Amino acid sequence: MCKECGCGLGGTPQILGGHGNVEPATSAAPAGPAPGPDPGHEHEASPAHEHPPHPHEAGDPHAHPVHTVAVQRSLLEKNQRLAERNRGFFRAKGWLVLNIMSGPGAGKTTLIEQTARGLQGRLQCGVVVGDLATDLDAARLRAAGVPVVQVATGTVCHLDADMVRRAVQQLNTDGLDLLIIENVGNLVCPADFDLGEDLRVVLLSVTEGEDKPLKYPPLFHSAHVALITKCDLAEAAQFNRAAALAHLQRVSHHARIFEVSARTGAGMSAWLEFLQQEHRRVRTRPL
Repeated sequence: MCKECGCGLGGTPQILGGHGNVEPATSAAPAGPAPGPDPGHEHEASPAHEHPPHPHEAGDPHAHPVHTVAVQRSLLEKNQRLAERNRGFFRAKGWLVLNIMSGPGAGKTTLIEQTARGLQGRLQCGVVVGDLATDLDAARLRAAGVPVVQVATGTVCHLDADMVRRAVQQLNTDGLDLLIIENVGNLVCPADFDLGEDLRVVLLSVTEGEDKPLKYPPLFHSAHVALITKCDLAEAAQFNRAAALAHLQRVSHHARIFEVSARTGAGMSAWLEFLQQEHRRVRTRPL
């Protein structure tokens, strides 16, 4: 269950595509990176906490807010352990792993498609796509010749480390250099869940407005890279570029910033060169 919004109540994420299997993301898993149960979506209350309703005095260790914080911490700690296992697996494979996050409609899928096309002959890409429902984005990438697996998260508003682990088991990773994880379109909850990635990449489209980094600081502050996307629409959207850059530098001051249009190709060469540099870096780092 997500600590921000309580998502995951009444839905079972599924892994779609890959080797042709459909697998509930909470089922028992074969050997591979980060073995273990689904870390983010436990709902049954502890039997020790079942008691008739009664008022809680201040400082009572059994008060509900204290219990809730403890559960949230436990879930995030469990996810972090699984993310570290993922990270160890990815590093042993020599993969560069991106976690791409944004709000809905910011251009994640188009960016990934054009990134994979632009890196053909240089880096082999594979993609894990997260959406609440449908495999439309995965089908689009598959049609472009990109190995892809869809995670249909159901009512869950983010990917977690165990979902990614199960999806990677279904992905064709022969010769893989770059694993791109397209997270669920959400500017809040994905910030809390490490997936084992090397780089967190956050998209800000010109059609969303330049104030998003100020409205959603945890996600933008967690980014290693920030991409301003759909730059070909900046004039039509009356996008204030100077304000957007100032907001990013304030909230994501440590992040590398790129301005791109995946549709026209503007700015893409610098982005692709950056990915190749990062891949060379991860291939030469000690395990």
